Amino acid sequence: MQQLKSFIIKEFYHIFRDPRTMLILFGIPVAQLLIFGTVIKSEIRNVHIAIYDQSKDETTLRITNKILSSGYFILDENLNSTSKIESIFKKGKVKEVVVFESNFGEKLIREGRAAVQLIADASDPNMARLVTLYTTGIINDYIRKLHPNLQMPMQAEPEVRMYFNEEMKSAYMFVPGTMALILMLISAMMTSISITREKEFGTMEILLVSPLRPSQIIIGKVLPYLILSIINAFVIFLIGRFVFDVPVTGSFILLMLETILFIMMALCLGILISTAAKSQMVAMFISMIGLMLPTIILSGFIFPIENMPEILQWASHIMPARWFITIIRSIMLKGTGLLFVWKETLILVGMTLFFIALSVKKFKIRLE
Repeated sequence: MQQLKSFIIKEFYHIFRDPRTMLILFGIPVAQLLIFGTVIKSEIRNVHIAIYDQSKDETTLRITNKILSSGYFILDENLNSTSKIESIFKKGKVKEVVVFESNFGEKLIREGRAAVQLIADASDPNMARLVTLYTTGIINDYIRKLHPNLQMPMQAEPEVRMYFNEEMKSAYMFVPGTMALILMLISAMMTSISITREKEFGTMEILLVSPLRPSQIIIGKVLPYLILSIINAFVIFLIGRFVFDVPVTGSFILLMLETILFIMMALCLGILISTAAKSQMVAMFISMIGLMLPTIILSGFIFPIENMPEILQWASHIMPARWFITIIRSIMLKGTGLLFVWKETLILVGMTLFFIALSVKKFKIRLE
């Protein structure tokens, strides 16, 4: 019994001496709880909207102030025609346009009814549904409180219209996000294991004494996975189009070029992980924990970035999947061109070059 007790105490000491084990046991669960608890919310916050007020009377101005003072919305632009709605949605920042009909206040008093149109960007169906629901509630609550003593019930009649996804199909949100997740994990994980496999099998020595330069070795490791990942991406596009009926309204060539860029970035990130990891298990662990959860949570794949705490919104900027999801949603669902996604494209190019340079720099010329 004393031997068992000593053995158990020894194991506790062994665990407490290993910072990585302590991080896995206590650090990761706490971090996941804090992140999930702050990200997974059913409310909205700081959503950018535009308003087209054809009436501009006291009632519409008060309703507008009520909407903006609620804390849920930020006015991005006052429109002067409906012709700008599609272009403003394609820019990606504005999620909803509120359109008041002419003589809104006068009709509300005289007829007891007035029309307001809520037009939402439904390329993200969850966000569109929440935004229109909140706006409808704010408008009708204000109307009810405006003249509570009138016998005739007064109400606005919100007409909801969904841009780019009129049927509110969830596949329009999940297919692009799942595509980014699959390509990120498969590409990064496969390449992160490649060099660590060479280390474990002892074949790294052959590579190191060969006339190949570090950059050539990295290219040789990346190129096969690049070709296979491109084939994988093409299959995903076909499944999304013919199984889930997700359209590609923009240029398919541009879509494939952007996808190839993202795959290259993920492959270079995987190579960077493999140069730092000492075993396949460590490389796989870093790839799974370090890439999968942040890609799901912080990329805007499922949870709107606008709803997150400010610190997590800033953290989402370093997530490559965030920019790729924006690109493919814009091209596939909105039919936009490079002029609308050039910023996201440059960010992915910059990340790719950064990971390539860092991978070459960290590549060990000698065995330890």
